[in-house]
Amino acid sequence: MLNNLKPIFILFAIIWALPSHAQEWNERNPVDIEIIDERGRVFQQYPLYHEGHRRNGNKAYLQARKGKNYTIRVRNRTQRRVGLVIAVDGRNIISGDKSYLKPNERMYILNPYQQATYDGWRTDKNWVNEFYFTDAADSYAEAWGDRSAMGVIAVAVYPEKQAYQPWRRDERSHENRAQRTPGAQSQAPGTGFGEEEWSPSRRVEFDPEKRPLARYFIKYEWRSTLCRKGVIDCDKPRRPRNRFWDDYDENRYAPYPPNYQN
Repeated sequence: MLNNLKPIFILFAIIWALPSHAQEWNERNPVDIEIIDERGRVFQQYPLYHEGHRRNGNKAYLQARKGKNYTIRVRNRTQRRVGLVIAVDGRNIISGDKSYLKPNERMYILNPYQQATYDGWRTDKNWVNEFYFTDAADSYAEAWGDRSAMGVIAVAVYPEKQAYQPWRRDERSHENRAQRTPGAQSQAPGTGFGEEEWSPSRRVEFDPEKRPLARYFIKYEWRSTLCRKGVIDCDKPRRPRNRFWDDYDENRYAPYPPNYQN
């Protein structure tokens, strides 16, 4: 198991002061997941809802931008250490193997309330190759002949097994760069095997529970596909003309008024 050593922010909290219902809510929604661009801006997500509630647990769409690097940022919202099985286009981002989001796969570890970023495919203890949006044919998964989960960023969150304690009353992470230039978009996007980047990690002991606390799925698509599916509204309303901006002519003079007789 790997623990990302990049600079992180740790949110300290007084555990005993958390109300029980807040702890339960964190167990149901154990992590926050954001997709970040190379300038640190968050990609907007479009959650799937059904009858006012998020459908199928945690599913959302995201607009991919061809040739752009991206990073997966995860924050642990619980008071427990958790393991993250992260798969991009169906491939485990640490091992590169086909992922089924199972607890026996390679995973990153987050301490309670810890936040970390995952920038690419891990090729070494200290190196990754960056994620970037590209055509499916140029993707890392396609290089292995695998299109079974193309265009999906998936995260399974596993809590650490806890030792049995008697109950007590008072216990409460190089493809051809020419491919990355924006251009005509194919029907499906994928994630490429980008430039190498320094990203140190270390191995830690972690024994996960058999069942995940939650699974998250982010389906990224080109804008044209999201428009066609009605995920985003792409009908641009016609901008009303501004009489002082669009129609002003400095060489125009005052006309005679209607019915004026000289």
